[in-house]
Amino acid sequence: MNQPPTVGIASIGAYSPEGVLTAADIAERSGYPEWVIRDKFGITQKHVAGPDDQPNEMGIKAALDCLSQTDIQPEEIDVVLCTTEEWREYTLWTSGIHLAYEIGATNAWAMDVHTRCATTVGAMKMAKDMMIADPEINTVLIAGGYRVSDFINFQNPRTTFLWNIGSGGGAMLLRKNHPRNHVLGSHLIADGYMSKHVIVPASGTIQFPNPQAMAAPQGVTETDFYFDLVEPDLMKDRLNAVSMDNWVKCVDEALRKSGPRPDGAPYSKADLDFLNMVLIKPSGHKEMLERLGLTEEQSVYLHDIGHTGEQDAMFGIREGLKQGRLKDGNLMSIVAAGIGYVWAAGIVRWGE
Repeated sequence: MNQPPTVGIASIGAYSPEGVLTAADIAERSGYPEWVIRDKFGITQKHVAGPDDQPNEMGIKAALDCLSQTDIQPEEIDVVLCTTEEWREYTLWTSGIHLAYEIGATNAWAMDVHTRCATTVGAMKMAKDMMIADPEINTVLIAGGYRVSDFINFQNPRTTFLWNIGSGGGAMLLRKNHPRNHVLGSHLIADGYMSKHVIVPASGTIQFPNPQAMAAPQGVTETDFYFDLVEPDLMKDRLNAVSMDNWVKCVDEALRKSGPRPDGAPYSKADLDFLNMVLIKPSGHKEMLERLGLTEEQSVYLHDIGHTGEQDAMFGIREGLKQGRLKDGNLMSIVAAGIGYVWAAGIVRWGE
């Protein structure tokens, strides 16, 4: 029986804008003590976009960085899965087509994919499944930009869990039968109970910020242009009840789907060497390490970059390599969650 092809990460890229907000800056804007911003929220500083750092353009810069680290040419890319969030240069616009054109991926078709901060894990699964199913798809680029920090209101205490959101771009190039960094199993869980709990009220067809709405007696207010948590108690109770368990289940299922180890035994959490986790508060990151049986030295915490949405996965790989914590032969779990809510985990055997 023929074995399915392998899929490996050929390269990754990342881009951070020059602008930063420090913990002191956030403390000044919010009125919260600086030690709370640092110790409780886990923010030393975060990168934020300037007026010229457009979302999809940051994704393009990350994609070019990704391509600069490999011999693979942009013309060899078959598919572009664009992860630029809906807040981008234009509404009703397919970012992936523009991104593919700008990087020279002239033979690729492109589409936009979104499931909030879990998008990279979902896109990796989509890319691997496509390459296994279609003999003509051999190279897939996942890339996008993130500038959701524009919607943060530091005067709204209901949204403190979003204050770590920054800006930037990330990219990952996947190649069929690449000899290194094999993408193994993945698993996602969705819970739509919280799908309308975190919203930007004036952002769509229900409440669109047009002149008529602005002028109406019960019209759009300034705070409606920013993130709000409209059901704080319900969401807090739900997350406390299910979030960590869902993450661990995603990891367990992703390991199960990764197939047998070289010795024929099934993978388990005991095989994990490195946690690449979306940026959450320090206490949550520590709890996840404990649940997976890992130490702080087997992970990185993006306290000086900020939460760049689904692009955290690429920053986690970059920082893990830079700090010498992600090594050849390591079994890495990429763990993420997207508001709405989606939990996700993907397993990668790093190195050869």
